[in-house]
Amino acid sequence: MRSASTRFLALTITSACAPAALAGPPFLTDDPAPTDYQHYEVYGFANGTTGKDGTGGAFGIDFNYGATPDLQLTAALPVSFEDPRGGHRTTGLGNIELAAKFRILHQENAGIDVAVFPRLFLPSGSNLGDDHAAVLLPIWVGRSWSDWSTFGGGGCVINRGGDSNDFCQAGWAVTHKLLSNLQLGAEIFHQGADAKGGRASTILGFGATYDISESVHLLGYAGAGLQNTAETGRSTWYSSVLFTF
Repeated sequence: MRSASTRFLALTITSACAPAALAGPPFLTDDPAPTDYQHYEVYGFANGTTGKDGTGGAFGIDFNYGATPDLQLTAALPVSFEDPRGGHRTTGLGNIELAAKFRILHQENAGIDVAVFPRLFLPSGSNLGDDHAAVLLPIWVGRSWSDWSTFGGGGCVINRGGDSNDFCQAGWAVTHKLLSNLQLGAEIFHQGADAKGGRASTILGFGATYDISESVHLLGYAGAGLQNTAETGRSTWYSSVLFTF
């Protein structure tokens, strides 16, 4: 059975989307901008959450494709790990993710971008993956101006099976383009309890994106738990190399 912190990571950080107009990764909060039409984004990522009992997280590949001007298709294959304090590290295939982001409103016409981004999490059969499917049904909104952007929203996860609970999550972020190739931002993110007897979590996080070139980008994130940290994790981190083409 996975820890609450590992389940939290599987349902949030391993998902990715385009950082072009707004942001998305490295933040937990998502944005409404899909991957550019007929373009690809491939993230090689690693993440983790540290709590009183040790560390849990994942590493893997996240793939995005702009199927239409307003539709992004996503597939993610994470390898999860648990490193308990005083114990031995275990690894296994995490829950496989399939998703589609569809933008329904444009800032040019409506003043804001709005998108729906349903995600399907499929069991992998690993002892570190859930043995049942889950579905996240969120709505994300955002707006960008000058060197600033703001985005957020949330949704609920249908997560039934074993000791799991349905739960909801929400977040909001602000980013600023400090240099032509450097973007910084901050967010607040909240998630309800995902298991029977579990606790809700709230994270304050800070992220950065650095463009090495037009096609290679570095992303990093660090977050601190603000609520029920003994059960849900004291700190969270994410890093990735993004290839765009």
